[in-house]
Amino acid sequence: MLAYLIRRSVILVLSVLIAAAVLFLLLRLLPGDPANALVSVGADPEQIEAARRQVGSDLPVSEQFVRFVSSLARFDFGNSFISGAPVLAEIGKRLTVTVPLTLLAFVLAIVIALPLGIIAAVKQDRWYGVLLSVVSQLGIAVPVFWIGILLVAVFAVNLRLFPSGGFTSRGWTNAPAAFHALVLPVITIALVMSSSLIRYVRSATQDVLGSDYLRTARALGSGFSEALIRHGIRNGAVPVISILGIELASTLLGAVVVERVFSLPGLGSMLLLGIEQRDYPNVQGVLFVSTLLVLLVGFAADIAQRLIDPRLRARATGAKA
Repeated sequence: MLAYLIRRSVILVLSVLIAAAVLFLLLRLLPGDPANALVSVGADPEQIEAARRQVGSDLPVSEQFVRFVSSLARFDFGNSFISGAPVLAEIGKRLTVTVPLTLLAFVLAIVIALPLGIIAAVKQDRWYGVLLSVVSQLGIAVPVFWIGILLVAVFAVNLRLFPSGGFTSRGWTNAPAAFHALVLPVITIALVMSSSLIRYVRSATQDVLGSDYLRTARALGSGFSEALIRHGIRNGAVPVISILGIELASTLLGAVVVERVFSLPGLGSMLLLGIEQRDYPNVQGVLFVSTLLVLLVGFAADIAQRLIDPRLRARATGAKA
C-alpha cells in the first residue's frame, strides 16, 4: 500500500505540472496582452512597455513559463490588476463560501441518493421503484440553474422562508445567517447530484443482488437485510466511491452557475468577474486552485477505493510481483 501511495503521489505531482502547463498555454492563447489591463485606452508606447515589464509579458515564453511554474509552486498568484489585492488572500476568502457550499450539497446528495438508490434496486418491480428511476432520469435532464430559479420563486419570493441570494457580510462569524443563505443553493446542487447518484447506487446494488456471495450468505441462514448490509454494501461501495469523487469534482467546477444564480461570492463568481475585467492573476489563480482541488479529490477517491476493497490491493501486489 505504501508503494502504491508513493506511486500515486508522483502521478499527482506530474498531473499538477501538466495542468500548470496547459493553464499557461491557454492564458497565452487569449487575445491581447495581459499588460493591456493595466493601461488605459490611448496609452503611449512607453506606458505599454512599462506595463509589459510589470507583468513579465516582455520576457521570452520559456522564461515566462519558468516564472509561472515557480510562482505556482510557492502559491504566489500575484496581485489583482483591478483591486491590487493579493490573489491568494482573495481565493482563501472565496473558498469559505465555495467549499462549504460544495461539501454540504455533497453530504445531502449522499443522504438522499443512498437509500433511494437501494430502494430503486431492491424494489425495481414495484411502482415506487420504477418511479424513483424515472424521477432520477428527469433530474439529470433538468438544468441546475432552472432548479435554482424555481426554488427561489417558491421559497424566497412566494413563501419568504429563505433569502433569494447573497451572503452575510460577516461571513461565518455569523454562522446561522451563513447557513441560512446557503440552504437554497445547497438544495439546488444536491437535487441534481443525487439524481445522478441514485442511478449509480441502483446499478451497484443490482450487481450485488445478483452476486454469488450474497446468495451464499442467504443460503447459510442470513436474512436478506443482514446479508445486504454485511456483505453487499462494502462491495457495492467500491464503484460508487469513484463516482462520488467525480461528482464532487464536477460540483466544484460547476458551482460557478449556482453561485451566479444566488449571487454568492465564491470562486465561480470570482472567475467570471476576472474574465469580464481581464484580470489575469485572478483568472489564473482560480483556475489553478480549482484544478488542484479536483486532482486532490480524485487522489482521495482512489486511495479510499484501495482501503475499502482488499482485492485491489492484492491485484496491485500481484502485478508488482
